[in-house]
Amino acid sequence: MLWKKSPFAVLGSLLLIHLLAHIDRNMVVAFSLHIIGDLKITNAQYGFLVGAVWVLSFGVMALFMGSLADRFSRTRVIAAGVLIWSVCTWASGHAQSFEQLVVARFFVASGEAALVPAAVALIAELFSESRRSTAMGVFYMGIPMGIGCSFLLAGTFGASHGWRTSFYVLGLMGAAIAVLLAFLKDDRGQLPSHERGAPFVQQVRSVLGIVRERPALLLIIIGFVLIHVVFTGLSFTQLWLVKERGMDAAGIATRIGMLQLGFGALGAVSGGVIGDSLARKLRGSHASLMTWLVALCAAPMIAYRFAAPGSVVFYVGMCAGFFLPLALYGPVNAATMSMVPQQTRSTVTGFTMLCINVFAIAIGNLVAGWAVDFLGTLGVPSPLTHVVLATDVIAITSVLCFALAARAVARGAPAMRECSIQTAK
Repeated sequence: MLWKKSPFAVLGSLLLIHLLAHIDRNMVVAFSLHIIGDLKITNAQYGFLVGAVWVLSFGVMALFMGSLADRFSRTRVIAAGVLIWSVCTWASGHAQSFEQLVVARFFVASGEAALVPAAVALIAELFSESRRSTAMGVFYMGIPMGIGCSFLLAGTFGASHGWRTSFYVLGLMGAAIAVLLAFLKDDRGQLPSHERGAPFVQQVRSVLGIVRERPALLLIIIGFVLIHVVFTGLSFTQLWLVKERGMDAAGIATRIGMLQLGFGALGAVSGGVIGDSLARKLRGSHASLMTWLVALCAAPMIAYRFAAPGSVVFYVGMCAGFFLPLALYGPVNAATMSMVPQQTRSTVTGFTMLCINVFAIAIGNLVAGWAVDFLGTLGVPSPLTHVVLATDVIAITSVLCFALAARAVARGAPAMRECSIQTAK
């Protein structure tokens, strides 16, 4: 497998695929005003579409695809996923009703669930522990770049060609990438049994046992789930800025895209680099770094919701919200990969994604959409403001989990180092 001798080329390719995945994933959010108007759906239906529909497929399939990636070929798992989500992205453009779009997005999520579990384990194999946080941060640049590009696409190409044509073009691009990726071999079936994953049910039981036995790992996963409630707020941010802050719909889509792209990418890279250079010097390692990152961003994120649109405080807070979750990806994934055995890495990642998508994305978006409609029926002024502020507060409570995880890591530092050595072998 000569391609593994070029880890930076592999990382760049995975970043490109991750970028495409998050453009496809966030197209519904970026075109929210157009899709809601065209298909005549309610806020609750929109919340269901970007939340529960996604998790019913993505969350469960992430765990299943993760177990496959630990047991068989990670590259073939990724290729199959890219093909599925690309075909269904193309099909999304043909949707004529809420129900049709639900079906298409359900299978887009199924395909995208294959990427991250396999890619994270592959990166952990190709990069040493001292460089792993940076590599993870680079890979997770795909999230802000994808979100940013989806909004930029909506404000430029989408504005002139429409949301349907945008879905068609992205679907065709992804299908071409999937064909090329299928030629890369990564046959884990030839490895000794102790170096590859077990059958699905046995593998899941093993992962659940690992999570239960390691308090720091469990706390980091809980904190990581909570911080993802920020993305629930992002799902409604464009509606909030237009309906309750009086900002221009076309202009704000482009602005959100540029800021998410810039500060999200900055967060992913800087969080990864700091994780490699500083975390080992802190008593609680990566978990201490996570704690400080949340604490530093909390105040501007809250102030942003009360600041005058266009003010310095407004944009500082908005950018802090884009920066924070991505800054945690490198340290969180580097920490979790060092805490678990090599043959469970994809499955642990899939389990984390399942938790994120069930509790933060699905339940979060569904409750947020329902809350907006409910507060509106009660005549509460600015219902969107109340909801997006609540998502920020919930996300910031992750600081407690990371602080407790840092304490657990500090107390069990020798055991953690031993585990890290064992997983590196």
